[in-house]
Amino acid sequence: MSLAEHYPISLVCEVLDYPRSSFYYIDVPDDGKEGRLREVLARLAEQWPTYGYRRLTVQLRREGVAANSKRVRRLMAELGLTAKAPKRKVRTTNSEHGFARYPNLVMGLEVSRPDEVWVVDFTYVRLHKEFVYLAVIMDVCTRSIRGWHLGRSMDAELVLVALRRALLVGTPEIHHSDQGVQYACSSYVELLKAQGVRISMAEVGAAWQNGFAERLMRTIKEEEVELSEYEDYQDAYRQIGKFLEGVYMHKRIHSSLGYLTPAEFEQQWLNQQAQAHVQYTNSQT
Repeated sequence: MSLAEHYPISLVCEVLDYPRSSFYYIDVPDDGKEGRLREVLARLAEQWPTYGYRRLTVQLRREGVAANSKRVRRLMAELGLTAKAPKRKVRTTNSEHGFARYPNLVMGLEVSRPDEVWVVDFTYVRLHKEFVYLAVIMDVCTRSIRGWHLGRSMDAELVLVALRRALLVGTPEIHHSDQGVQYACSSYVELLKAQGVRISMAEVGAAWQNGFAERLMRTIKEEEVELSEYEDYQDAYRQIGKFLEGVYMHKRIHSSLGYLTPAEFEQQWLNQQAQAHVQYTNSQT
């Protein structure tokens, strides 16, 4: 592949529709275990472009390939594999409205159980001929997706549909958002209050106060939206739903969860609670 001498490998592979993982595998002689490691590492880096060497090390082990983090970092450098840098987010928040504001209840709070705090946000998704908008609700403790909706408008109904879906599977103690009009409007606030949920909001201009939701939307953008070309609204809805409910919940590992997936971590938490209850009950008899 002489083109690689003059152009970046990623560009050559993209133009020729040739997987980067195949390029690296063929380019490096198979020397036993390291050859296999290079092959799997290149494939995983292509599948998870935002993973750094620590998470790739764990992902390798989950696939039965033993390697320490120093070795993975060295091979990534040799193969030119680096985590994809985040892009600047285009703001969709409109906080200029006359609805009530609520104080930040989660500042400094140490979340210790599922459904203690839900965080929410929404973003745009570019299609060929239009923009659509994705609203997502996440449980902070488990990083699990509780509800989501893809709509053609960023009005209140977008976030209301996501909230109604989330409330079918649980109810948070605290709902935390930015001060955007969609989350402050009467219909949204009244639905939360009817469920006995405490409302929390980040200060205007302080996106870091809704950092969990910001990072979630960045992950969705980088690992699904920016890597896909959706034919239309239905295609986007199907592919994004597959990512959120399948890949994100059951395949994507989180360092903050001890390198478990959200589904694995939540099940582990439930099992621990059940075991603790049994032990307590036995101690009382």
